[in-house]
Amino acid sequence: MNNLLNLNNGSQIPSLGLGMWKIEKPILPELVQEAIKIGYRHFDCACDYGNEPQVGEGLQAAIKNELCNREDLWITSKLWNTYHAAEHVGPALQRSLNDLQLDYLDLYLIHFPIASKFVPFEHRYPPEWFYDPEVEFPKIEIDPIPIRETWEAMEKLVSQGLVKNIGICNFNCSLIRDLLSYANIRPSVLQVELHPRLTQEKLLKYCQQEEIAVTGFSPLGAESYYSIGMATPEQSLLTNPSITKIASSHERTPAQIVLRWGVQRGTAIVPKTSSAERLRENFEIFDFNLSSEEMTAITALNLDQRYNDPGHFCEVAFNTFFPIYE
Repeated sequence: MNNLLNLNNGSQIPSLGLGMWKIEKPILPELVQEAIKIGYRHFDCACDYGNEPQVGEGLQAAIKNELCNREDLWITSKLWNTYHAAEHVGPALQRSLNDLQLDYLDLYLIHFPIASKFVPFEHRYPPEWFYDPEVEFPKIEIDPIPIRETWEAMEKLVSQGLVKNIGICNFNCSLIRDLLSYANIRPSVLQVELHPRLTQEKLLKYCQQEEIAVTGFSPLGAESYYSIGMATPEQSLLTNPSITKIASSHERTPAQIVLRWGVQRGTAIVPKTSSAERLRENFEIFDFNLSSEEMTAITALNLDQRYNDPGHFCEVAFNTFFPIYE
């Protein structure tokens, strides 16, 4: 059973989704259909992932083959950094809708609290991080657009019926507090990195207080970051003695224990996998519970270890120092 989380406007988001980041394009149409057969209804996409057309192929094939109805699905996408100006928000959404072959999104998120210089759609899409990757010293070109301008443009998408919910990614408490001071539509969801090495207790408590649901990306921790040099296998939670001991006692895999911890905290999670076997494994986390002692033991693994940190990777990979959490 894919449990549901209640949002502040009456919507319900499935607490387990499939993250699309770094999934190769050729396998995606079949993978999406396989996920829907297993029971997934929540798909976490983004312009920047570069694979929304392939996700759209899979979704439309599943609907055509009567595996599900559109109304059964929860589809999230994200506004990229280059489209924060009011006049670019609507066209950016429309591009994602066209690629996904959808009439509306269930959730549209501001991907980062980072506004960068506009790159025309016809010039390069997705535009990624560099403004001009061809110059001798490419970097991120920052454009000082207020979050308020972007948010008000997002609110118009809701009134136009193109988006059911709007939210934010990678925002800290101070940015959320400022956003709430002027928002006519409060954010339904905050998506942030969340796993036992980065438990974010204060942020979760604040969002609970403000009735903002939280989705955790990279819920397994280091695993997604090996291939891009942002983590090492020695940092894996799946070989941690505390996790493996709990897994053994429940006759579950370590991954299932870590994912169960995520949903049992009251957050949604969007693990990524390219394997049909892992799709099934990740989905089978709703027929057991962790004890309060086990939950506490897993939470105690926190090191405030952030793998996805623009304050680090923007400088290393994109020649631009841009911290957002400090």
